Parts: sequence; structure tokens; C-alpha cells
Amino acid sequence: MLFGETLLLGDNLLVYLVLAFGGAMAVGNVLAIVKPPERPKKDGDLEQAPVVRSVVFAVIGFLAALWALASLLSS
Repeated sequence: MLFGETLLLGDNLLVYLVLAFGGAMAVGNVLAIVKPPERPKKDGDLEQAPVVRSVVFAVIGFLAALWALASLLSS
């Protein structure tokens, strides 16, 4: 085996990254809807996250994480 022939986390590095980013996207957007910040930190900050955009991004993240999990389990 030569140096550089193996990848970190094997051949599934991209799948693991999609799983991590998709899961974080889903959880982060759901938490932005469920538990908004108590008060805006700066003048331009919103009091509450835009609900429709957050739901769409949460669904996209969930689907990406689900695809990655299915890819990992099927291989």
C-alpha cells in the first residue's frame, strides 16, 4: 500500500460529509423555528426566523441526510 492510496474515512468520505451537513442543516433550521433567540443581538437581526424558508431548508437537509444514511447502509 502506497502513501496516499487511502482516504480519510474510506471511500465514503463524501457520503459522511453529506450526512453531517444535511443533519446539521435539518436540526439547525428546526431549532431556529422552535426556539428563536430571546432578543436580537444586533440592530439588523430578525426576531424570528422566516418560517417557510426554514421549513424548506430543514426538509432539504433531512432528505440529504436520509439519502446519505441509505447509501451507507446499502453498501
